[in-house]
Amino acid sequence: MIPPPDQCAICGSSSFTLVFSYDAPPALETRFDFAEQGEYRRCIYACDCCGHFMSVHTMDDSALYFEDYVSANYGDRLRATFERISALDPSRSDNEGRVHRIVEFTAGHWGSGSGQAPSALDVGSGLCVFLHRLRAHGWSGTALDPDSRAVQHAREVVGVNAIQGDFMTVAGAGTFDLVTFNKVLEHVKDPIAMLAKSRDYLSPRGMVYVEVPDAECAAVDGADREEFCIDHPHVFSACSLVMLATRAGFRVRQLERLQEPSTKYTLFAFLSPA
Repeated sequence: MIPPPDQCAICGSSSFTLVFSYDAPPALETRFDFAEQGEYRRCIYACDCCGHFMSVHTMDDSALYFEDYVSANYGDRLRATFERISALDPSRSDNEGRVHRIVEFTAGHWGSGSGQAPSALDVGSGLCVFLHRLRAHGWSGTALDPDSRAVQHAREVVGVNAIQGDFMTVAGAGTFDLVTFNKVLEHVKDPIAMLAKSRDYLSPRGMVYVEVPDAECAAVDGADREEFCIDHPHVFSACSLVMLATRAGFRVRQLERLQEPSTKYTLFAFLSPA
């Protein structure tokens, strides 16, 4: 049995309860090269204080988002996957719901504004379906991704400005009315630091939109949920998402949970600098 983390990445507690353990990849898990080497052993623990879930293992996933993630999920099918997802009926599209929430909330928050198109920086843009749909509502968008293939796809297929790099170290991106983390913070070692960094990219009226997997709802369905796959070192509770925002220097303006058309259990929040 792999022992629990020394402390919770969100609240700092050292008290955990074992929730799930794995000796093989669950059925829905993407097969990454790093997880195919040697013995597969992994445990998921829940923080007894804030309810945050943390996945622990001994495999080396340090290069995952610079090559293996795109290769394993899409291979040479970036454009074909983008076109398939973009063509989904709105009632079956997670991205359509995401864009609707953002357009509705920001219109109520900003009002008519200056008449200029609002701008968004999408961190970990991947297929860029989200920015593609957001542009249809009059927004300007910039994609940021560590993988060169995702960046080339964003520029050449989707037609948006795109930056290749690590969000924590990239320079010269500019400022934006909205920074979005759509299913991103669960993938990183230090989600508090990443969320806090987004303050550097906000315009005077800027806000942050966050989506993360919902541990509390997914756990009811059991260990084989997509929310608990190996590329998610973190899975959030409502409490841990609020604590994440607070510790990163933000105030929660809205937080809700839902099950998306894809069946993913999701927590989403709009945040403003505290």
